[in-house]
Amino acid sequence: MTQENENLGAIERGNGCYKVRLERFLAHDQSQVWAMLTDPDRMVEWLAPGRIEQRKGGAAKLNFTDSGIVIDSAVSEFEPPSLLEYSWSSSGEPKRPVRWEIAPDVGGTRLTLTLQIPEDEDIARSCAGWEAHLMMLLAAIEGVPIKFPFERFQVTRAAYKEILA
Repeated sequence: MTQENENLGAIERGNGCYKVRLERFLAHDQSQVWAMLTDPDRMVEWLAPGRIEQRKGGAAKLNFTDSGIVIDSAVSEFEPPSLLEYSWSSSGEPKRPVRWEIAPDVGGTRLTLTLQIPEDEDIARSCAGWEAHLMMLLAAIEGVPIKFPFERFQVTRAAYKEILA
């Protein structure tokens, strides 16, 4: 992992929500990164068991059995192999769009994750959670999946709280 992959995300506030942008460089081609985002057998290595139907309007279902969180939403954007968006929510919850953009870059692929989080939620927790899952993604694509890095989550959450203070 390079220093570039250690930076915290950029945060903007407006229209009742926070918009967070996290970027990572992966020394793998775009098709490999796309598979990590869409193949249920690969998603379980870094995110959760579930399935994302590969079409606009398709179901996006993830089940985080350890925490009890269930995502049950729909794919709002789908342009293989470069764009995937769905909401990080279930029925009756506020929309929390999660937008994955991947593009070829010199020596690999640039991954950009954009989150929209309602401003009345714990922004630092959400950001730290996604930072941890991105760390898991980087490990999984290298063939060495790791468990949720809770210590890293705590450190990163504290850093985001400091930024937001």
